[in-house]
Amino acid sequence: MAIELGKLGIWRYHGNVDAKFAAEAEKLGYGAIWLGGSPGGDLAPVDDLLAATDSLVIATGIVNIWQDEPASIAKAYERIAAKFPDRFLLGVGAGHREATKEYKKPYAALVEYLDGLDAAGVPVGGRALAALGPKVVKLSGDRTAGAHPYLTTPEHTRETREILGAGKLLAPEHKVVLSTDATEARAIGRNTVKYYLGLSNYVANLRKLGFTDADLEGEGSDRLIDALALHGDAPTIARGLSAHLEAGADQVIVQVLNEDPWPAYRALASELL
Repeated sequence: MAIELGKLGIWRYHGNVDAKFAAEAEKLGYGAIWLGGSPGGDLAPVDDLLAATDSLVIATGIVNIWQDEPASIAKAYERIAAKFPDRFLLGVGAGHREATKEYKKPYAALVEYLDGLDAAGVPVGGRALAALGPKVVKLSGDRTAGAHPYLTTPEHTRETREILGAGKLLAPEHKVVLSTDATEARAIGRNTVKYYLGLSNYVANLRKLGFTDADLEGEGSDRLIDALALHGDAPTIARGLSAHLEAGADQVIVQVLNEDPWPAYRALASELL
């Protein structure tokens, strides 16, 4: 992989990342920030984040294929890559059936979108694919730098690495709550995780990972929340994140759910970097 992401990244909604945030993340040793929430258009904020840092990689997690045409995204990619070589990774994905009225035959749409990026000159090594199921995971390995799974477990990471094989990027996201108060931490984690329990692609993947109807009903069981939103002190959370690396991830991407994320970012950097 030409783009060096490092073993620890940050996932954060794109509207909550500015130049100051990026500079502080780089100072702590994080290798990449993944901009969530379907950033699209001309990706103008990416230039500012890269200009404010020296080596940090900015990735999109993800550009929604239903919102922006490949030709327009390719122009943005070309601009950014020319100014900041090997520091931008274009993550793309099909989003969610429930949130996208155009959502039809997502696998075919992904293939068509990647064809469009090919035609516009976006290199395979400069893009990644949001992937949960084995078919899309394989596509990510065949047509992009690799896979960016979201809302998964180390077991999923292990299975994904087996499909991808060696040499392909695997960068899963994982949510964390820095708190030793289990009741408080679960409430924070559940407040975020419950949204995804209404999205069929995530629910289907969680079932494959062994979670039951009892785990998935309502706002999620404690077992589910504990698996998807790690909580505890920094060493405890670090062990949970390290399980992804031990299962074959190249980078684990941390989404801190605490209102003030910096104590967690600092503590986890101290533990893992």
